[in-house]
Amino acid sequence: MTKGPRRISPTGRTVVVTGASSGLGREAALHLARIGFQVFAGVRAPADGERLLAESSGDRLHPLRIDVTRSEQIRQAVDEVTGRLGDTGLWGLVNNAGVAQPGPLECLPTAALRRQLETNVIGQVETIQGFLPLLRAGRGRIVNVTSGLGRVALPYLGAYAAAQFAKEAISDSLRRELRPSGVTVSVVQPGAIRTPIWEKLDQAGEEVIDGAPESTVALYRGPFQAFLRDNARQVLRSRTTPARYARTVARALTASRPKTRYPVGPDVRFASLAARLLPDTLIDRNLAARVRPREG
Repeated sequence: MTKGPRRISPTGRTVVVTGASSGLGREAALHLARIGFQVFAGVRAPADGERLLAESSGDRLHPLRIDVTRSEQIRQAVDEVTGRLGDTGLWGLVNNAGVAQPGPLECLPTAALRRQLETNVIGQVETIQGFLPLLRAGRGRIVNVTSGLGRVALPYLGAYAAAQFAKEAISDSLRRELRPSGVTVSVVQPGAIRTPIWEKLDQAGEEVIDGAPESTVALYRGPFQAFLRDNARQVLRSRTTPARYARTVARALTASRPKTRYPVGPDVRFASLAARLLPDTLIDRNLAARVRPREG
């Protein structure tokens, strides 16, 4: 009988998970605590932390107030974790926090683009910088969460894809820079999974359309609204679950030799394969129907 890859025990090891108030971050934080990690679950509001505590069993989950777009909260979170851990170091940092801002790039307000990049890129880097001394002391791991849109950029999700492409690049650079210190960097790439981040797409998209000049909106409204409907159907059809994502994060944290990338779902594997093998012109043709005006 062939043995599976050796795993590192979670017992006695501590991880920080950002964006644990809901969705994939919540699922990951609860799962990691269940399998034995001590988990600092990053939340933006005390009520979110109370809900997490009510859902967790045992005493291994600890709510941690952190909004990755606020430098003072990042510093306070680092100080709190440092005070609890002392000299033992941190085993893992799961950078899960993020938002998804849809909209045709021509219509997208600068403030919305800035929020997308501040949350999914700049805030993530600042969080990593804050926790790196603890991670270095524990010879720990960074797990950055991107998506399939970090390999292929879809129309109307350009801002979100830009953030994911950036996070992929940052992960590659970090992995190479931190290798001498023993800190590893892995990327987890979830595909279409039904979570609150996608359920908010319609509202965020409509806000972009409502705020743009009518002469510009007229060029995009029909195809963009059809795109949002198609995207919602794809998410509803997806068989990839938050639990599968959480198990993948756990593998990245417990593998004796962690991989650089962990795709979650067949759509991500297809996107990765397409990005490597297909010419841009062929991908463009396959996506053309998404931006073509529809009659009726």
